[in-house]
Amino acid sequence: MDENGASTGVLIRGRLAEASAVLSGVLYFLAFAGWDQWWLTFVTLVPLWLALQGQTTKRATWLGFLSGLAMNLGGFYWLVNMLRTFSGFPVPLCILFVIIICSYQAGRFAFMGWLYGRASNRGWPTHAVFAAAFVASELVFPLLFPWYYAATVHQIRILMQVAEIGGPILVGLVLVAVNLAVAEPIRVRLLASRGVPSRDRIAARVIGVGVLALLFAMLFGAVRINQTKSRMLAAEPARVGMVQANMGLIAKREDVDEGLRRHVHLTADLKSKGIDFVVWSESSVMRPIWEDHAASEFRNRFASSLGMPAIFGAVLVRLNPNRPNGYNLFNSAISTDIHGEMNGRYDKQFLLAFGEYLPFGDTFPILYKWSPNSGNFSQGTSLDPVTVDLKGQKHKVSVLICYEDILPSFTNRMVAHANPELLVNMTNDAWFGNTTEPWEHLALAKFRAIEHRRYLVRSTNSGVSAIVDPTGSVVTKTETFVMDAQDGEIRWMRGTTVYETVGDAPWYAVTLGLVVAAFRRRRPLSI
Repeated sequence: MDENGASTGVLIRGRLAEASAVLSGVLYFLAFAGWDQWWLTFVTLVPLWLALQGQTTKRATWLGFLSGLAMNLGGFYWLVNMLRTFSGFPVPLCILFVIIICSYQAGRFAFMGWLYGRASNRGWPTHAVFAAAFVASELVFPLLFPWYYAATVHQIRILMQVAEIGGPILVGLVLVAVNLAVAEPIRVRLLASRGVPSRDRIAARVIGVGVLALLFAMLFGAVRINQTKSRMLAAEPARVGMVQANMGLIAKREDVDEGLRRHVHLTADLKSKGIDFVVWSESSVMRPIWEDHAASEFRNRFASSLGMPAIFGAVLVRLNPNRPNGYNLFNSAISTDIHGEMNGRYDKQFLLAFGEYLPFGDTFPILYKWSPNSGNFSQGTSLDPVTVDLKGQKHKVSVLICYEDILPSFTNRMVAHANPELLVNMTNDAWFGNTTEPWEHLALAKFRAIEHRRYLVRSTNSGVSAIVDPTGSVVTKTETFVMDAQDGEIRWMRGTTVYETVGDAPWYAVTLGLVVAAFRRRRPLSI
């Protein structure tokens, strides 16, 4: 150890270490959904891992931050358009805000670097510490726009299946093990180039763990895909339609009835194909409706004329004299039966910052005057499902609105509460423009179908609308920014997975153990 508490085995020094950290960030977003250079995921973390070796805690934190900043700036470039659309601020100010947001989100990598620096400099095994730091960073660091490393392999279905056991973190951990195995011979070569004695040889166990982790994931995936397909074939089928109205963001607000007209028209086309029920997108019924009159309003305006059960998005209003504006707005999902009678409601709980609410907006109402395009919605509280009534048989459906479908723990709670037969997501990604964001959203959402071995139906305003089966395969999908109506077969399915049962409890245990290691020096093994 040197005077700063770091190992003298620093592999990469100075600006080269910083460049290596940035390279990892670039490889990360290129491997991610949207860019889809998935093969890079097996080497994405190698430069960062090598750069972290032997660094002080402060330096490791800085290198993690640089890697995270590069990843976020490249992966979340579409935030500029979102902020420009909703805030009304000039482009330079939006760019500044994006840099601030991405700097905050880079804190996930900085946190990982800090944990790694603390624990590794206290004598704990570096490879295990790095893997544990990865787990902790994905689990506990709060993000405005969530993501996880597992989405880099959303196209490699066989590697996704272990999400049934440990959610997306386990999928990511398999990839971390492969990265460490790839990095190991490079680490030893770098040490040799610095004249380190030959006793520091390749750690065969590290390579072995990486190979075994990959083989286990592939074997498990192959077995579970076949088993799940057998269950799918045995389950009761139904035909569902998805309507993508492709309404512009401002157009939805300026002509609130046009979106409804498009949905009704496209639903009529789907009805002629013999579908059993239809799913519309988030806020497809854009005109705000008082919740006390909602049932009759929906029935009389359109629901009774559809001739089939429907799940659609709506904006409901409730009087509340305690709020500055005198009421609550809810981003809601509504279900109606074949006669148009309302038989279920779910109010969105995770609101999107800037789009649906302004942070501290209720405390400082003037913020809404400064950002007139931002929403002012209230959170829902119930996890109850909505109902699809087909031929007298009621099916429970859990609805996730907007980015709720990329939150594993929230979806886990909802499924545990409702025990639904189907997952539905309704969203509106139009505010991000024709960028990689809609494809990233779909990639992240696929894991919910695997974690719970249920079909997932996504109906979006501007794409990507899709049906995802319980193995993570996309049955059908739309393109982005086109008006379209797709239909496909789903199966009503229930079941319990390991992840449903234990959730993230193992990862919290890993995180706790790492925190202890970060503050407790490891005792040398007695000989």
